[in-house]
Amino acid sequence: MNLNPRHTQLLDEVRAHGPQSIEALAERFGVTLQTVRRDVQRLAEAGLLSRFHGGVRLPGSTTENIAYRQRQAMQAEAKSRIARAVASRVPNGCSLIMNIGTTIEAVARELQHHRGLRVITNNLHIASLMSTYPECEVIVAGGQVRSADQGIVGEATVDFMRQFKVDIGLIGISGIEADGTLRDFDYREVKVASTIVQQSREVWLAVDHSKFNRPAMVELARLDDLDVLFTDQPPPAPFGELLAQGDVECMVASEPSGHA
Repeated sequence: MNLNPRHTQLLDEVRAHGPQSIEALAERFGVTLQTVRRDVQRLAEAGLLSRFHGGVRLPGSTTENIAYRQRQAMQAEAKSRIARAVASRVPNGCSLIMNIGTTIEAVARELQHHRGLRVITNNLHIASLMSTYPECEVIVAGGQVRSADQGIVGEATVDFMRQFKVDIGLIGISGIEADGTLRDFDYREVKVASTIVQQSREVWLAVDHSKFNRPAMVELARLDDLDVLFTDQPPPAPFGELLAQGDVECMVASEPSGHA
């Protein structure tokens, strides 16, 4: 299709900021809801966007995740804000399981001044980083190491995690669908993460806003299995209602005051 300037700006907005509601796009570009719906329809027909109820996102595979290095760069500032918010809630002298994901790795970087932490992880990036912290004991899970991102997965990892009962299970996720399911791409990783949920007294999920309404193939858990969700923007509908129904605390790591 031939893109007019508004089509290009709309695509750039979704690429830069993740899934968007029709209302937010209409306000952003100063046009009517009908105009945005018409633009979105044309872009979706051309395969440039994917629609979901009330909004739009970039098209993506439900079977394969984005490459690790690309994920590291995506939403980096938002992940840093989320990481600081999570770290501020982690008490000294507690036990944690931290799983695979670039947002969880960002949290690991913010925990270097905590004292008396005992961290169990199936993420070699986190293990390498946090093993240098003088007040942190790191226990690394056994299992198969994925070359793509240094995550450890498989049945041996599941069995290893079942030995522990920790204060906080801190997990990331690839997508949260509108029915409240938390989803990821690798069933081996999901089995480990599901075990982490079971072996944690509190379950904390750290996700940036682009994960809402993002599809993935394998169900890990549901929103109401969480105790706290950390994100960088207020969740779009229907997630606020689902969180309230599940009695899940939602912590939004806002931009610093004065930020344009």
